[in-house]
Amino acid sequence: MLSYNHTAFAANKTPASILVLGDSLSGAYGIDIDDGWVALLQQQVRNQGYDYKVINASVSGDTTRTGLSRIDSALKNHQPEIVIIALGGNDGLRGLAFSEIENSLSRIIEHCIQAKTQILLVGVRLPPNYGQLYNQQFAQLYNSLAQRYDIPLVPKMLDQIAENRELMQQDGVHPKAEAQPILMKNIWQGLKPLLDKKS
Repeated sequence: MLSYNHTAFAANKTPASILVLGDSLSGAYGIDIDDGWVALLQQQVRNQGYDYKVINASVSGDTTRTGLSRIDSALKNHQPEIVIIALGGNDGLRGLAFSEIENSLSRIIEHCIQAKTQILLVGVRLPPNYGQLYNQQFAQLYNSLAQRYDIPLVPKMLDQIAENRELMQQDGVHPKAEAQPILMKNIWQGLKPLLDKKS
């Protein structure tokens, strides 16, 4: 009987989860997984006294379309309270139509809303060689979605990173390990108000 009660109590203490739905930028591409921003975010969450488990469901090469294809199973398996959506970079690099990117992101957001999870949308910018106009339109896509669904937005995932070549890997797309704490802080600014609201 004592053992049963202890087990029941332990089950009740299972921390809520934060699901990161991203691509290689969130999957610690080219660096140790423990140095990636998602692992650092888990440390930050705990250090700040919040009882959340951060689950990294990021897949290198993921587009918004492939993210959409697996969001339902991720929501069902992990039942997160918060989903961080950090997708779109691969769509842009492949030159996919804005309408397709927006449609896929919209449907991901709607699936999360149906699952009654809070959402943090993370804006991705493309390398400068894609042109200022294209990058502006790409950024506006995230702004529009955040406004339409009234969800918080981290406007620029690689703020203070992408502009500094020393913080980027040789491919010019993925940040180095040294950049991950900055990246984590960019995400944290958007996430913390959601955690405060829950607590």
